[in-house]
Amino acid sequence: MGYVAVKGGTHAIEESLKRMQFERLKNNKVLDVDVIEAGMRGLIDQVMSESSFYSEQLAALAIKQAEGNPEEAVFLLRAYRSTLPRKHYSKTIQPEEMRVERRISASFKDIPGGQILGASADYSHRMLDFDLMDETEAEVSNWLQDFASGEGAEFMETAESRLPKVLDYLRKEGLIADCPTDHTEPDDVTRTSLTFPASRSEKLQILTRGQTGAVTSLAYAVIRGYGMIHPTVGELRVGQLPIYLENPLHPTHDEDDAYFIGEIKVTEVEMLVPATVEKENGHKELQLAFGYGLCFGQNETKAIAMSILDKSLEAGDKNVPTQNEEFVLYHIDSVESTGFISHLKMPHYVTFQSKLNDVRKTRKIQSKETEEE
Repeated sequence: MGYVAVKGGTHAIEESLKRMQFERLKNNKVLDVDVIEAGMRGLIDQVMSESSFYSEQLAALAIKQAEGNPEEAVFLLRAYRSTLPRKHYSKTIQPEEMRVERRISASFKDIPGGQILGASADYSHRMLDFDLMDETEAEVSNWLQDFASGEGAEFMETAESRLPKVLDYLRKEGLIADCPTDHTEPDDVTRTSLTFPASRSEKLQILTRGQTGAVTSLAYAVIRGYGMIHPTVGELRVGQLPIYLENPLHPTHDEDDAYFIGEIKVTEVEMLVPATVEKENGHKELQLAFGYGLCFGQNETKAIAMSILDKSLEAGDKNVPTQNEEFVLYHIDSVESTGFISHLKMPHYVTFQSKLNDVRKTRKIQSKETEEE
């Protein structure tokens, strides 16, 4: 974690904190954490993803305390997470076990199990709905009752679906490389500092908790010509993934003896990228490679951007910023980047006075030289 606290006079700081409290409460309205959790799904998912901490309730609390400022909420949640012990690592998650709520492919129109549009703003007109200004709890209850008695039942059946991975069909044809499950304990970036060259587990952790806008911007740069060519979404899926834990007292590595500890909602993306490979005989062959993205919650743009950067970093050309892991991984972290930018607000009186003296000295010399001429 970079720069954190600002020092100053105790009384002045106390008054500043009071003013901040006043700004939050001046409209005499109390924002209920449960209401934030129920109605700000997108912001909660973003904060959980960038905090590397899965708790919708605590993310809602952080958003309330931060007055809706996501970077401040992420800071609060990461600070809290750092106080918690890491007792165990879960067993390797199997994405095939996801209870799929949404599943689309931009590569294949007809995929086994079909495309599931799920909940997405992609298909809306994106026009302000002024009816929401007067929405009441009674109207919401009536809508929910109608939904549960009609389309809701079908919706719940779809949400229970477990579907095969689209890219597995390409793997069976030998069109893309196999991706065997790696049970190695990951390098934990929350416990040890990042070093280079970074391991794949470190890269994926930094990418998945990267600031959403930063990850999206760099991935945008990749497909605009500052990196590889245009990729295609092989499969994007949103759903619930079960988490299992090995028996901590008697590890058996038997799947049947593992403990189910809950589910997390995630967005997973497998991105297809055409790549030209030169063979020994000099012939060039077009192959398909893929990038991988996985984020907490429904965080589709970020998961897509993550998969693009994952593939881009594999190229490893340090002369291309989007392929330079040190450039990408050091600059997408929200707490590090906002902390460093925010530190510019801290007093720099001594260093600035020194620079000011240098400027005055230089001007004095130039003025003297002009007079002598």
